[in-house]
Amino acid sequence: MHSIHLQHKRLRRRVIRCVADGTKGDACLAAFVIVDVTEVNDEPTYAKYRKGAPSTLAAHGRTYLVRGRKVETLEGNWRPSRVVVVRFHSVEAARKWWQDPSYSELKGMRQRSTTTNMILVEGLPKCTAMASL
Repeated sequence: MHSIHLQHKRLRRRVIRCVADGTKGDACLAAFVIVDVTEVNDEPTYAKYRKGAPSTLAAHGRTYLVRGRKVETLEGNWRPSRVVVVRFHSVEAARKWWQDPSYSELKGMRQRSTTTNMILVEGLPKCTAMASL
């Protein structure tokens, strides 16, 4: 129990530094790109996209949190067939990846080969989320 208490103290110190340093406020915000691939029209082209996309994310220090696993609808009429979620350090980092010329060709491949809904969502500040610890 004592080691857990010390661990929480360290986390709280980091949270306090994050809140106290106004210049790093945006660094406390995560952002998520959430994708719903509703239909694949050209599987070979989409397969090329799936093979190439991870390297563009890695170049921005990101990776997938969710990538096309089983989906269960708990409420409503939303029936996604393939969901992808990527976490970024900030909204700006997500936009930088989205606008990166190295992703441009792959983005076009995905747009031509699938019907997709994609959103960029600002997450809760890490400071706020961790402050309850």
